[in-house]
Amino acid sequence: MVANVNPTVRRRRLGSELRKLREEKGMTAEEVAARLLVSQSKISRLENGRRSISQRDVRDLCGVYGVEDVRIVESLMQMAKESRQQGWWHAFGDIPYSVYIGLETEAASLRVFEPQVVPGLLQTPGYASAMIAGNLPEATPEQVEKRVSVRMRRQERITDPDGPLRLWAVVDEAALCRKVGDAQIMREQLDRLLELSHLPHVTVQVLPFEAGAHPGLSGQFAVLEFTDATDATVVYLEGVNSDLYLEKDTDVQAYSVMYEHLRAQALSAEATRQFIGDAALRYT
Repeated sequence: MVANVNPTVRRRRLGSELRKLREEKGMTAEEVAARLLVSQSKISRLENGRRSISQRDVRDLCGVYGVEDVRIVESLMQMAKESRQQGWWHAFGDIPYSVYIGLETEAASLRVFEPQVVPGLLQTPGYASAMIAGNLPEATPEQVEKRVSVRMRRQERITDPDGPLRLWAVVDEAALCRKVGDAQIMREQLDRLLELSHLPHVTVQVLPFEAGAHPGLSGQFAVLEFTDATDATVVYLEGVNSDLYLEKDTDVQAYSVMYEHLRAQALSAEATRQFIGDAALRYT
C-alpha cells in the first residue's frame, strides 16, 4: 500500500484526467456510455470522483478514447488502484460524510460559515459530544463517541507542524449564545475558540446580531481550496440525509462572493476576541 495516499483526492484527479481524455476525443458522456453499455450517470460519477474507479474501468475508457501511450495508461491504472485504498477515516467504520473528510484532509485552506454552532475543527470534546448527541437524539453513546473521535482526529490538520490547514471561520453570534451542554462545557469551548484564534493560520470572526440580514441566512457552507492546480475548489453544503458538493466555476464564484460579504459584515479578528472573551464571562 502506498503511504499517505488520499483515495478521495485520487478519485477526483483521475476523474478529471478521464474527462479531459473524453473531451479531447470530442465525445459526450452519453456516447461513451453507449459504447461501454453502461449508464450515462456512471460515466458522470466516474468523472466527478464520486464513485470508485476500477482498473478495468480505466482500461475500458482508455480503449474508447484510443489512448496508445502505455505510460499514460499505466499511470491512470495506478491512480485507480490508489483510489480504492482506505483513508484514515475508514478505521472508524461507516461515516456519512467521508467524502468531505477526504477533501478536508487534503485541502490547503478552508473558509467556513457556521450560523448555529462552533465549527467542528474548533470544537472541544465536551462541546462536540453534547452537540452530536443533541443533533442525533437516537444515536447510541457508542455512535456519539465514534463521531467525536473522528472530529478530534480531523483537528490534527490545525496543529500539523508540516502543513497546517489555513482556516478562516465566520461564526454567527447565535453559536456563542446557544448553550450546548452545561456552563462549564460552554466556558471551555469559548476559551478554546479564543486560544485557537491566536494561531497565525486561523482567523475567527463573529457575525453579530446587529449586522442584520446577511448573505449567510440560507445556512452553513464551506469552501475548500487545494495546492494542486488540478484539484478544483469545492463548495460543501451539509444536508440531513445527503451532502452537496459544487465545483462549477459559477457556483464557486457565487459562494466566494457571499463569503467576502460575510467577512466584511463580521467583526474584525481583534474585536472578535474581545467579543468571545465577554461571551465566556456569561458562563462562569
